[in-house]
Amino acid sequence: MKKITVETHLEVYDSLEELPVSIQKLFNKAQQARDTAYAPYSHFKVGVAITLDNGKIIQGSNQENAAYPSGLCAERVAVFYAGASFPKSAITALAITVKSSDKIVTTPVAPCGACRQSLAEYEIKQKSPMAVYFMGETGKIIKAPSIKALLPLGFDGSFLDGN
Repeated sequence: MKKITVETHLEVYDSLEELPVSIQKLFNKAQQARDTAYAPYSHFKVGVAITLDNGKIIQGSNQENAAYPSGLCAERVAVFYAGASFPKSAITALAITVKSSDKIVTTPVAPCGACRQSLAEYEIKQKSPMAVYFMGETGKIIKAPSIKALLPLGFDGSFLDGN
């Protein structure tokens, strides 16, 4: 039996002040987006801000629905809007922050599996990595240099029809 080792490298920051000013501003936009979340069922609001290589910043927030599968995560709201509105622009960085009405979230919250898969598709399409920063409401921030650090054995179009 052959074994493989998968390693990932992440950076951990103790506070927003340790980040570059451009990323601090991106988190500010993510926090603003978080406040627009529609989360009457989970009471868990997520905000995202994306920086594009054309300088535009795109925001997204989670949008729930009583028919649970019909809702959409903040990351996909933002990335799908970016892809539809700026199809030739690459995503350079993504900031994610959360807030719960039940407790203060101090642990960094990474994207869910469906969002990781969607982000991976865009990263492959643009042929360049996107830095993913994520945090709770307060506390430490984690930086992944690429979505591949969060989804190292990802599925992509190369598995389909000989692509």
